[in-house]
Formats: sequence, C-alpha cells, structure tokens
Amino acid sequence: MTTLLEPPSAAFPIGIASLELEITGRCQLTCTHCLSESSPQATHGAMTPADWRGVIIDAAALGVCSVQLIGGEPTVHPHWREFAELALSLGMGVEVYSNLFHVAPGWWDLLTREGLTLATSYYSDEPEEHDRITGRAGSYTRTRCHIREAVTRGATVRAGLVEVLPGQHVAEARAELESMGVRHITTDRARAVGRSALPGQSPTLDEMCGRCTRGRAAVLPNGDLAGCVLSRDFPAGNVRETRLGELLGGKAWARLSASVPPPRAQGCSPDDQSCQPGQPACLPQFPNSPDGAR
Repeated sequence: MTTLLEPPSAAFPIGIASLELEITGRCQLTCTHCLSESSPQATHGAMTPADWRGVIIDAAALGVCSVQLIGGEPTVHPHWREFAELALSLGMGVEVYSNLFHVAPGWWDLLTREGLTLATSYYSDEPEEHDRITGRAGSYTRTRCHIREAVTRGATVRAGLVEVLPGQHVAEARAELESMGVRHITTDRARAVGRSALPGQSPTLDEMCGRCTRGRAAVLPNGDLAGCVLSRDFPAGNVRETRLGELLGGKAWARLSASVPPPRAQGCSPDDQSCQPGQPACLPQFPNSPDGAR
C-alpha cells in the first residue's frame, strides 16, 4: 500500500469522523454473541502492519477525528501499541476496545495517555454468568480487576453492556460498574451478526442500528471497508487494493450508504446520542472529541 500524509482532498467529502480498525480476529475469549466469531485460533488477517499504518495515515489526512482499535482482542496484535501511538501523534483520538482479560504492566503508560479511551464489554455482576457468555472461566474476575486498576490509574474508561441471556444481570452489572467509578456505560441487545446470527439466515442491514456509514466506517482484518464492524457482510471495496479516500468517495460506498436504513427514533435512549464503533449500543456524549462522541 502506498501512503502519503497530505491534506484532505476536496474530491472526497467523506464525512467520516470515526474509523474502526479491526486489527485481528484472534481473542482469548469465545463470546457467544461475537460479531466476528473470533477465537484463540483465529488469525490477524491479511492486513500487514504497513497496511494498517497506511490506513491510519490516510485517515488522518482525510480529516478522520478518531480511530478505534478492535478485534478480536486488539492487544494480542504485536503492533497494536505502534498503531495507537501513530494515531495519537497525528492528532486523532484513539479508543482501544479490549476484553481486559490480560493487561501487561508496561501498557498502562499508553492506556492512560491523554486522547486515549479504554473500552470494554461487561455482562453481569455474577461471575458464572459473565464467564458463560465469554466462554472463558475467570474472565469476570480478570476484567473486573483491570477495570478497577484502569480507573485507579486515571484512564478514561467506557463499558458496554450487551444483553445476551434471558434474565441476565444487566442492571446489576451497570450498578457494579458505577460503584467501580466507570461513568461512561452503554447498553444494547446482541445483534444477529457473527455467532449471534440466526441459524440459516444471513445478516441484513435492517439488523443494524442505522448509523453504519453515517459518520463512521470500518476496516476489517482482510482489508475490506465496511460501514461498521457489525455490517461486515456488506463491504465497499478493499484498502489493500484502493486508497481509503478513493473508497470513501467512490460509488460502492455511496450505494452502501444509500442502502442502510435510517436510525430508528426509538433506537437510543435520550442520553445516548450516537452509536459507538465496536459497541452496537449508543454512546453517551464524551468530552475531548470534536463531535462530542468517542
């Protein structure tokens, strides 16, 4: 991939504020509702470190305000810190969407940097219920421990609650997060994508929240450009073949944008103004970002 940091071109009025970078499909967990069907056996995909650096540089040149590193589990990618630091150096906000199953001591300096948000998924205040959803014994204890440490260290922390099981302790999980000092919490249902897809049925754009392509986009591990990580089955080109700006200003992207049903008025609560990459729920307004959302 050829990359060049240059001013955004007037030929590409992309209107993209946030770009999800799904840098790997590998994860320590096997969550029952995983949108990408990630697992410990998955790979980092076809995108090379140079490809990802090129996308980040191009995104900055195109005026993208923030990027999110997501997976899979982004911190299992050997170059995730390099990607985060590059985006920060180019003036973009960064969110690392991690399961927080493992946090190496040497990562905290980066995870507490100004401009970086640490996001995670949380499912229940009951360890057994949480671990049943993630498919990994001990995940509740480790995630909870690292959330507490992140808050103690002054990191900006966001948590997403996804309702997966009947009677799941979602309200109790929110209360527990609040008791740990987490202030940015969103909730949503599991979407019929990946392992949550209905048997014998393919995902549809009607299953999305309606904000795919509207201010956001995603690049998947194989280089495909999508409206968000949830709409992965509807690519609009590949960044390994065509520069990001050309794709976002192209006909395939325009057709995809036109085919996405508009957001439903009842889709978000009054306090949740815009959907967040990697978290299919809606996101509260965050400070420190140009459009109020991170």
